[in-house]
Amino acid sequence: MCEKRAIFKPMGDEERQVLKQRCGGSWKLVLRYILAGEACRREKSQAIAGPGHSIAVTSGGAVYTFGSNNSGQLGHGTLEEEWRPRLISSLQGIRIIQAAAGAGRSILISDTGKVYAFGKDSFGEAEYGAQGSKAVTKPQMVESLKDVFIVQAAIGNFFTAVLSREGRVYTFSWGNDTKLGHQTEPNDVEPHPLLGPLENIPVVQIAAGYCYLLALTCQPSGMSVYSVGCGLGGKLGHGSRTDEKYPRLIERFQQLNLQPTVVAAGAWHAAVVGKDGRVCTWGWGRYGCLGHGNEECESAPKVVESLSNIKAVHVATGDYTTFVVSEEGDVYSFGCGESSSLGHSTAQEGEENRHNNVVTPQLVTSLKRTNERVVQISLTNSIYWNAHTFALTDSGKLYAFGAGDKGQLGIELVGQQTERGHPERVDLDLS
Repeated sequence: MCEKRAIFKPMGDEERQVLKQRCGGSWKLVLRYILAGEACRREKSQAIAGPGHSIAVTSGGAVYTFGSNNSGQLGHGTLEEEWRPRLISSLQGIRIIQAAAGAGRSILISDTGKVYAFGKDSFGEAEYGAQGSKAVTKPQMVESLKDVFIVQAAIGNFFTAVLSREGRVYTFSWGNDTKLGHQTEPNDVEPHPLLGPLENIPVVQIAAGYCYLLALTCQPSGMSVYSVGCGLGGKLGHGSRTDEKYPRLIERFQQLNLQPTVVAAGAWHAAVVGKDGRVCTWGWGRYGCLGHGNEECESAPKVVESLSNIKAVHVATGDYTTFVVSEEGDVYSFGCGESSSLGHSTAQEGEENRHNNVVTPQLVTSLKRTNERVVQISLTNSIYWNAHTFALTDSGKLYAFGAGDKGQLGIELVGQQTERGHPERVDLDLS
């Protein structure tokens, strides 16, 4: 059964034995690890709503980009904005299965585990940090990772993290460990293994916030979440607001009897979906982004009670915004309503409710009216950019709403428009 999985097929005998030991010593545990990763990483097709630019990957592995391009982050060999999805032609013959977008940079991962980066030629620079890095305007393979088979990348504001096929996490530019996640070495392009307890525990998914990292792990005892980095606002989930130099287990899930299956790291808050469909949120509660009916911080995961009547399968977080997708494909959103990225305003209702904050989960009725089943949501996770949101359906249709001033929606805006308050179909079939 393991041999039928794409991630396992190309592995040599020695690599397979190493993975077997990492997973707990049996092929059954290896299979569980592989399936857990497939479930949360989504390698079919995807759309990424980055800070001012967007990436769309088709089920066949072709990549389209659009939006802001001041650092070459669209990968077309130019610095010109694109208002319509444009195919990255230089990737012909390479099948991409994963994408990540950060401020002025993009990362793509192929089905052979190779990593391609473009945009700002420095992994760790903060958005308004030291400039001076040259722009890379076409995808380039990251040489320092060529001997590691990578399956996922996540871009924070001060660092980039990648996940290997064996479940090891590597980071670029965390800076020295006394100022983890804050003081970075801008030109640090060598990957560093994430030290501490995760050295011997296989990770199936990583998620990056502004200055912290979450890791979903798969062990014989079950699924767990570890966090590392800046603890302000309680976003590491340990019941305190202290920083963590090394990954630390979030213990609350055991107390809640919740088996995490998907993690999401917003700029300042985080979320998890459990196997039973419950949703937990924690961190800064500004604008109601935790969904608990108030704006208070939670320093440990707390179940979103108002979602108890649905079974959630997917969660996405941004800058004080949260989206939840149910098993039926319905979408709920809450948090900051700025730039219409929650999707609760419609053209008919006029402008007055467009930027309202939402403190408890609300059904995004404008998406329900499309009569499509949503399978993935992506939203901008940057404090420096107005947010936009993508909803991808099971039939490969892509809907966009929120800020579109740089062309990041992939939709032409008319007149003085800078945003779209209701979901509009992007002219691109991801199936």
